[in-house]
Amino acid sequence: MPTFMPIMSVSETDGQVQSDTLLPTPSGIRSAAQQLQAYGCETPLTKSSVLAKDLNAHVWIKNETVSPIRCFKHRGALTHLLRVGDHTRAATVVTSSTGNHGLGVAYAAKQLGSLAHIFLPRDASSVKRSAIEQLGATIHHFGKDIDEAKGEARMFAAEQGYGFVDDGESLDVIEGAGTAGLEIVRLLKNIDFVFVPMGSGSLVSGCACAVKSTSPNTKVIAVQSSGSRAMAESFRQRRTVSLSISTVADGLVCREPADLALRSLLAFVDDVEIVEDAQILSSVCDLAVNCGLLVEPSGAAALAGARNRRAEIADRRVVIMATGANISRETLELLGLSA
Repeated sequence: MPTFMPIMSVSETDGQVQSDTLLPTPSGIRSAAQQLQAYGCETPLTKSSVLAKDLNAHVWIKNETVSPIRCFKHRGALTHLLRVGDHTRAATVVTSSTGNHGLGVAYAAKQLGSLAHIFLPRDASSVKRSAIEQLGATIHHFGKDIDEAKGEARMFAAEQGYGFVDDGESLDVIEGAGTAGLEIVRLLKNIDFVFVPMGSGSLVSGCACAVKSTSPNTKVIAVQSSGSRAMAESFRQRRTVSLSISTVADGLVCREPADLALRSLLAFVDDVEIVEDAQILSSVCDLAVNCGLLVEPSGAAALAGARNRRAEIADRRVVIMATGANISRETLELLGLSA
C-alpha cells in the first residue's frame, strides 16, 4: 500500500485531517461481490493490442460500459440498498447526481421494489436524464452543479423521512464500486498500474482497497479533469480543497470532497493525475475509432492519464478502466463521430 500518514478525516472547523477508522475493507468488498452475484455485475477485462502499441506497455481494458446502465454505478447503489435490509426494500430513496450515480440508484431501486427521487443539476445530461426517467424514478432539477443539487436533495430526504444515498459518504457504495477492482485482480496477476477515472472518489478508492489487498505493489492512479480537480488537490494537500467546476466530463465533477471518499483516497490510492479536456476528448475518439469502444468523456479519463505517464508505464502491465458510455449526441457531433 502507499506509505501515507495515519488515516485521517476532515475536520468541520479547519479543513485539517483528524484520526478516524471508518474505511472500506477487503472483506466488505468481497461481501459486496457475493451480494451482487445475482445481478450480473461482472464485466470483462480485455487485452488491447492497439493501446499496447500506443502506450508501449502491456494493456488491458476493464470495460464497465457493458452493464444494464452502461456504467459501473449500479454496483455501489445495489450494495447500499441491499444492505439497508429486507424490511425497508419497499421504501423510498433519494440521491443527487450529475447523471450516472442517479442512474445507478434508479436501477437499484427498480430491481428491489423501491421508489427513487433523483436530484439533478439543471444542466444535467439529457441522455442520462432520459435513462433515469425510463427506470421510473422521479427527477428533480435544482441548482447549477452537483453540490447545490445535493443540498436540496438532503433537505428533501430529511423532510420526507426518506433514505439518502450519498455517493461519497456511503461505505456501502464505495465497497460496491470496489468490486470492479476485485474482479481485476481475480482475472489478472502481476499488475503494475491501474488507472481509474475519479469524480467523487468512490470508485478509485474502493478499487484501490480491493486491488492492494491482493496485489500490494500495484500502483493505483486516480485521474481527474483539470476543470474539476477538487479531489485531486485535496489528495495532494491532505485536506479538503473546494474548487469550481468547468469540464466536458460531467461524470468527473466534484466541487466539495466528501469526507469518507477523501479519507479512503488518502488511505489506498497511490497518486493522482490531472488531464485536460482536450486529452479526454482525444481519448474518447481514439477508443471509439481504434478500439471499437464507445465511452463518454469521463469514461475515457483513465486512458488520458495513462498517456501522461508513458515513460513510467513503459513495458509494464497496465489496466485502464473505462467507466461509462452514456455519451450525448452533442459530444459525438463535437468529435465528428455522429452520423
